[in-house]
Amino acid sequence: MLHLRMITPPDRTDEIVELLERTIGVTHVAVLARAARHPQGDIVLCDVAREAADGLLERLRATGLPDVGSISVDDVGLMLSRRAEEAEEAAPGDGADAVVWESLVEETHEESTLSVTFLAFLTVATMLAACGVIMDSAILIVGAMVVGPEFGPLAGLCTAIVRRAPRLAWRSMTALLVGFPVAMALTCGFSVLMDTVGLFHEAKFLADRPQTSFIWQPDAFSFVVAFLAGIAGILSLTSAKSGALIGVAISVTTVPAAANAAVALSYGNWSETRGSAVQLALNLLGIIVAGTLTLAAQRVFWAQHRKSAA
Repeated sequence: MLHLRMITPPDRTDEIVELLERTIGVTHVAVLARAARHPQGDIVLCDVAREAADGLLERLRATGLPDVGSISVDDVGLMLSRRAEEAEEAAPGDGADAVVWESLVEETHEESTLSVTFLAFLTVATMLAACGVIMDSAILIVGAMVVGPEFGPLAGLCTAIVRRAPRLAWRSMTALLVGFPVAMALTCGFSVLMDTVGLFHEAKFLADRPQTSFIWQPDAFSFVVAFLAGIAGILSLTSAKSGALIGVAISVTTVPAAANAAVALSYGNWSETRGSAVQLALNLLGIIVAGTLTLAAQRVFWAQHRKSAA
């Protein structure tokens, strides 16, 4: 279940309450008259089944309420209510499969912002992967994959394509096109520094690295794995099963490929630089294509589902 809190002008409250009461899947409607102070108005509360939330939010937005009041949405971790159970049973579909587009757009908008924190995480992850490359350590590579924040803007770009949101697309592209070059440039400098102090050695980099050689040797499986990871990642976001993102993070080699390219560049190894760059491009492309197709399929599925239930 989701919990909605709305601030409505007093002359619009009856209209909003009527909309809530005729929406299947809505329950626990409450009105706190004149409770809001800024902006002034009534507070309207309700709970809605997740599978009915997207349609309700669309209708609330169509009333113009966000322009004169506000709508906030929270996940309910636990609710003990027979009426809530009845509302979920009445709503079409399954809550685990439902996509709340407004929530998805807001979440990806925040995660795809090019910020100091985003750059810091991406840079640290790339440097950590660089250490894994030199040490041929699969554990460090996996750790770097988990730390990397790049799935946020990738999901934002997929969402922007399906929702035709140019501002979100621009924001996501900026995070990727600026974030990776900056992280790779800093990692290249980090590699030179580590070599200068004797912690990195070119001989180690050129030696056989059975645990990490796949990073700069792209093949068809590179795209296939990224494609499957893109599907899983988007499903984890839309179904609110964020724990699955950990599995997605450690299945694709975006950050490790960027790190290997940076280290190879610092040693003037153009072959591995090119191979790592291709690996990075294949992973990014696979995730974007898969994520976009998954969101498009979910959008069509729920549109048809809502029509058949109407």
